[in-house]
Amino acid sequence: MKALVLESYNNLVYKDVPKPDFKNNEVLVQVKACGICGSDVHGMDGSTGRRNPPLIMGHEASGLIVEVGNEVQSFAKGDRVTFDSTIYALNDWYTLRGKYNLSDNRKVLGVSPKEYRQDGAFAEYVVVPEHILYRLPDSVSFEQAAMVEPVAVATHAIDLTPISLRDTVLVVGAGMIGLFLIQVLKLSNAGKIIAVDLDDKKLELAKKFGADHTFNSKTEDIQESILALTHNRGTDVVFEAVGISATVKLAIENVRKGGVVTLVGNLAQQVDFPLQAVVTREIRLQGSCAIAGEYAKVLEMMEKGLIDVDSLLSAKVPLSEGASWFKRLYDKEPGLNKVVLQP
Repeated sequence: MKALVLESYNNLVYKDVPKPDFKNNEVLVQVKACGICGSDVHGMDGSTGRRNPPLIMGHEASGLIVEVGNEVQSFAKGDRVTFDSTIYALNDWYTLRGKYNLSDNRKVLGVSPKEYRQDGAFAEYVVVPEHILYRLPDSVSFEQAAMVEPVAVATHAIDLTPISLRDTVLVVGAGMIGLFLIQVLKLSNAGKIIAVDLDDKKLELAKKFGADHTFNSKTEDIQESILALTHNRGTDVVFEAVGISATVKLAIENVRKGGVVTLVGNLAQQVDFPLQAVVTREIRLQGSCAIAGEYAKVLEMMEKGLIDVDSLLSAKVPLSEGASWFKRLYDKEPGLNKVVLQP
């Protein structure tokens, strides 16, 4: 089969590779669409430590089942599906407690940290176990389904976070995850939603998707602006969707005493943050990792038209052109949001 392979850092090659074998509990999926995730773009140069070549990346995907193992019970050839980005054991201590995203033996499609390597879906075919599959509603296209994963990441973060009725919520970072956070927050208890970013175009999208106030941290005093909107207290909740020291610091500085900061972004492997401010202001600081069962909920929201993914789809292009589109995303070409590759 053809695949887009990270042969070495910053070197993506479209080439022939062996079609993967599948086990009795697995299916062979013909990939119809796979989104380029920001983590793939940043992982391509080795900076995150989670994309060690050679590797087929890609974990935001959908397709058609073309072969099934003889133990597969709930899916058949011809089913239109998407699948979780996480492959996890069913008998893991965490899985049995509804936390499969924390499973000791979890693997993420298209990721290769030191402990494992799991080829992903930038290929004509990918193999996945039955228990991470989700059937697509008729009204959800393959391209839309390739964006379920980032919506589910945002939904999981919101599910983890205590948001009381009419709470003021700040979203730091209006990239893909930040914009989906805003959309899902509009369906939650949240009252006033504030978005912060460095890019005015992204802030325009944040406004379109439901942010009540947007601020550019390059040109505005964020703390002063937020205090003016929150009775001089700060926001009740903050979602940090970047993952670098500066934005984590900004999140902590702008939550009220006793508030909650949920860290979703993980661009940097380590960050500095104001420890004393967290302790003395009794801030609850928590991480949010991937997804833990939110796919079905997201597909239902998409089927009902409650989540707009189409406005963020910048291009649908052949997998053979993937390397050039990765470079455009890596170079932060203005106006590019989600790019979906089609084998």
